[in-house]
Amino acid sequence: MNYYQNIKDILIKNEIYKQVKDYSKNKHDLESYYEVGKLLIEALGVRKTS
Repeated sequence: MNYYQNIKDILIKNEIYKQVKDYSKNKHDLESYYEVGKLLIEALGVRKTS
């Protein structure tokens, strides 16, 4: 059994999992803030210029 390789694989998988989790969290945050911004603009009655 190659302990070094097994340990390395476990740590790499953990880092990948953390990055995917962070990406998902950041994506959700961005979508939430975007929706809040849209509602604020709508509440203020600002019209789109495009």
